[in-house]
Amino acid sequence: MTPKVKAFFDGQTFTVSYVVQEPEGSACAIIDSVLDFDHASGRTTTHAADKVAEYIGSEDLKVEWILESHVHADHLSAAPYLQQKLGGKIGIGAQIVAVQDTFGKVFNEGTEFQRDGSQFDALFSEGDSFHIGQMRGDVLHTPGHTPACLTYVIGDAAFVGDTLFMPDFGTARCDFPGGSSKTLFESIQKILSLPDETRIFVGHDYKAPGRDEYAWETTVGEQKALNVHIGQGRSIEEFVEMRDARDATLAMPRLILPSLQVNMRAGQMPPADEQGDVFLKVPINKL
Repeated sequence: MTPKVKAFFDGQTFTVSYVVQEPEGSACAIIDSVLDFDHASGRTTTHAADKVAEYIGSEDLKVEWILESHVHADHLSAAPYLQQKLGGKIGIGAQIVAVQDTFGKVFNEGTEFQRDGSQFDALFSEGDSFHIGQMRGDVLHTPGHTPACLTYVIGDAAFVGDTLFMPDFGTARCDFPGGSSKTLFESIQKILSLPDETRIFVGHDYKAPGRDEYAWETTVGEQKALNVHIGQGRSIEEFVEMRDARDATLAMPRLILPSLQVNMRAGQMPPADEQGDVFLKVPINKL
């Protein structure tokens, strides 16, 4: 089965969100939505999410799922906003509980912050499946970038989040808490075991040197042959050495602190204070 896929590229965070539709029906899922956040002012807007909602309205689609590939560290999720407008259930990997435990401590959230994934409507594990209308989706647990990373395989399409980028850009970083370059290598092998013609849709694109256009669709075959980090049969030892050395040079993402606090809550802001004001925390020397 070949689902219809509509991509929405957000130039502020270099994130690609997707609407995945059954080929002969109106049911759809949204994958990795974006809530606009201005770090300097602390203001949120919904321009990126509204583009997705407008498309769904114009095509008369029915949202059944709002899926997260992982707890993003580089943008805020618009899942609650889109759910309120369009319906659908919010899903993420079951290992969200490990992420919530880790960052609940980092942000000193206290006992009122539930670390059981209950903020989400569905928690997926390896081998789980779901349906978008008559179209089946299958879940691969692909950790390494984060413990909760998933790949959603829907028909001939695989939505890999940050696990893989375009072949000329490589693979995800593994230096966040709970990340592992060895685990990422093993997860990527799981993706590369899919048929070569499987379409791969990546979660970000930063335009590799020498490429003028943003891109987000490739194939398993292209990744196996051309990925600059993992292609042509690179060994796990070579990959781990390269990935760990590269990660040691990377700065933290600009929006990591607000993103984690919001995304581990399924896109909800932290609870308001008695005056109705919402605050995000800045832990010092924690990351």
